[in-house]
Amino acid sequence: DETGAYLIDRDPTYFGPVLNYLRHGKLVINKDLAEEGVLEEAEFYNITSLIKLVKDKIRERDSKISQVPVKHVYRVLQCQEEELTQMVSTMSDGWKFEQLVSIGSSYNYGNEDQAEFLCVVSKELHNTPYGTTSEPSEKAKVSYYTL
Repeated sequence: DETGAYLIDRDPTYFGPVLNYLRHGKLVINKDLAEEGVLEEAEFYNITSLIKLVKDKIRERDSKISQVPVKHVYRVLQCQEEELTQMVSTMSDGWKFEQLVSIGSSYNYGNEDQAEFLCVVSKELHNTPYGTTSEPSEKAKVSYYTL
């Protein structure tokens, strides 16, 4: 403008860590701020030392996420012998068969005893970048436990 000032139209949210780095030489990023946004700003201003620091921070974050042990949800489904094949073949949404336990024949239809089973199934809970886990979406009248 007439005073010699320049207008730079950039996101002030992600510019804050860049400005603080230029002031005192340390990278400080709020935990609710995506490192990728700060990296974009550092690349826009071509601040190579900051670009390296932010990329290192992203790599560190990603390696921590990949080292988190996988959590599983287990469900125990009770079913009769005649329902077993259909139940196992229609499992979806990442559920997989783990174990089948016979609990005897508690139902009697006509002349035949109907065997009863407990079917144990599991599903991995995937961690998201912000430390929360996704809950299973499938509806069922069963108990489930996180181990």
